[in-house]
Formats: sequence, structure tokens, C-alpha cells
Amino acid sequence: MHALPHWRLSGYYFFYFAFIGAFSPYFGLYLQSLNFSAWDIGLLMSQMQLMRLFGPNLWGWLADRFGYRVGIIRLAGIMGLTGFSAFFWIDRLPGMLLAMAVLAFFWSAALPLVETLTFDHLREERGRYSRIRLWGSVGFVVAVMATGAILDYAPPIAVLWVCWAVLCGILGLAATLPEAPQMPHARGEIPIRTILRQPRVVALMAACFAMSAAHGAFYVFYSIHLSGHGYSKTEVGALWSLGVLAEIVVFILMARLSRRFSLRVILLASFAAAVWRFLMMGWGVESVAVMILVQLLHGLTFGSYHAASIAAVNLWFPGRAQGRGQALYSSLSFGAGGLLGALIAGRTWDQVGAGWTFTLGAVFALGGFLLVWRWVRGDAAVDMPGRAKKADPVT
Repeated sequence: MHALPHWRLSGYYFFYFAFIGAFSPYFGLYLQSLNFSAWDIGLLMSQMQLMRLFGPNLWGWLADRFGYRVGIIRLAGIMGLTGFSAFFWIDRLPGMLLAMAVLAFFWSAALPLVETLTFDHLREERGRYSRIRLWGSVGFVVAVMATGAILDYAPPIAVLWVCWAVLCGILGLAATLPEAPQMPHARGEIPIRTILRQPRVVALMAACFAMSAAHGAFYVFYSIHLSGHGYSKTEVGALWSLGVLAEIVVFILMARLSRRFSLRVILLASFAAAVWRFLMMGWGVESVAVMILVQLLHGLTFGSYHAASIAAVNLWFPGRAQGRGQALYSSLSFGAGGLLGALIAGRTWDQVGAGWTFTLGAVFALGGFLLVWRWVRGDAAVDMPGRAKKADPVT
């Protein structure tokens, strides 16, 4: 019988998202301490999204073609750690851009492959995905709280040491991951071009692009936004953690929610929440209560949104197309969408201010809502893990 490596997969997610928890909220503050401008910070942070345009597609194709998923995941761990280590010696924009590009190119390779590896290990138990993935959220919370507390007493460069240690953890867990035989699928030989002609697939990918663009200012400037209004580093970390705690709750409840609500309803609720979240984020920063509500909505704008989207991609791109499907999802959403959102935020932050920058994020979220409302219909809803098929799955 196939043994599920639950804790090794969970541990990998823990360290992978712990890196995001230490890096995303605080690396921008480190760059600010080096006197980089808002545009420079946006440009540097956007390298993470830029490389997601190319890296996952290349690595996904190699994995689908040759089957070396675990080998690529381990290579990504080695090269990601090497690229990040350069930050200890450089503090000028050209060198920082190069180091960030190397880090992002290899780091972006891992997650789509780990997602497909996890689903292949789960086999017919896809409903257990959220119970494994939630450890990534736990890692994020631990890292964001610990790093915030450290930075209240240590200089900004301390964030480099925290991130470096977490990347060592990623590499260590990558070395323990076992390969899994790819699941056979009755539609496994459908050409990927045929899949991409489906209106529901095109609409979902476009909506995911819009959702990531909506989050661009959040991931680059939210900590700077809070710090500029008098929040301490510990309070910044607590707010980030609150959002991820909400995400964890949603992941735990996702199998139950997917039995009660269709994929379309879950996605529509997620995008509607994002519209209100970014409006409040931009204009309500003076109120701690509003910021708490803003972060609680992260459970919808990332948790339910991501779980629904990645489950749909996993099933709509069957068999040998699965690696490229997950890579395409990562590239178009976290890559292209995140890149556009980060660059727009870097340009508008100083020119029009935080309020209007986050309002642009709300506009992107509204665009995603309309795409899902119009085109994600029909049998899309039955593809949620744990959801029973019904004659009328949309309602």
C-alpha cells in the first residue's frame, strides 16, 4: 500500500511559506533602510513575480517530459539558498536585481512541482490536501511573528539571517521528499492546447491573474503602509499572522465548504471579499479594528480562492499535462499578475498615495469577479475535492 509522507510534505510547506512570512513583510523594510526609493523597492520585489513567468513553465515542462520532480525541487533548494546568500555582500541596485533574479528563478520552480507531487501522493484522498497545506500557513505565522519581534530590537539586516536559516530548512526538507508515481487518468493524453480552449479554463486563469495583481501593493507595501502610520514591527507581524490564521481556518473547513457550496460560489465570494478588503486597506489604516477585519478577509481572498483554484487546475489538466497546468497557474497568477501589481504599486505609491494604490487593487479584484461570474459555470463546480457530483452543480 502507498504510504503518504504526510509530515515530510507538511514540513516542506511549513518552511516554504515560513520563507514568505519572513521575506515578504520585512524585506521591503530592509530595502527602505538602504535608502532605496519606492520604485526601486517595487522593481526588486517584482523579480519574484517576473521569474514566475518563466521558471515554473520551464521546470514544469522538464518534470512532465523527464519525470525528475524531486530532483528539480532539490536543485531549486540549493540554488535558491545560493542566490539569497549574495544579499549579505551587496547593497546596490544592479547586484541586488541579479541576486533576486537568481533566487526567484529557482525558488519559483519548487512549489508547482510540490503541489503535483502532493496530489499524486494523496491519490484518491484529495480532500486531505488542505490538512497538509495548512502547515504552510502555520510556518508563515511563526516566521512573520518571530521576525517582527526580532526586528523590534535588532537592525533591519537581521531579516537576512532569518530568511537564510529558513532557506536551509527548505533544502533540508527537499532532501527528504520521496517521489510518487503519477496517477493514471482517463483523459491523461488530452493535448494542453485543447484544455486551454475551454472558456472556463481561460476565464479562471484570467481571474487568477487579476487576483494576484490586486495583491501586488499588499505584498510589497503593506508593512511600509502600517509602519508609516505608527504600527510597531510586532504589531505589523501580528496583523500579517492574523490574516494567515484566517487562512488556516478556511483550509481546515475547505472540504466541508466544498460539499456545501459550488466552486463558482466559493470563487465569487473570494473575489467580492477582495474588492472590499483592498478598499478598506487603502482608506482605513488609521483604525486598528478595520485592519483586523482587513486581515481576517485574507481567509477568503487567499485561502478559499487558492484552494478552489488549485483543485480546479489539478483536475482540468489531467495526467501528463498536470505539471504544466500548475506551472501555468503559478506563472499567470503569482507571476504575471503579481508582477503587474507590484510594478503599478511601485509607480503609484509616491505619486497618488496608498489609498488610490490599494483602490487599483480593488478594481483588479472586481475584474476577476466578473470573469468568474460570466464564464466559470457548468461542471466546474463538481471538480472541488470532497464535493459530491450533482445534476445541477452550479447552484
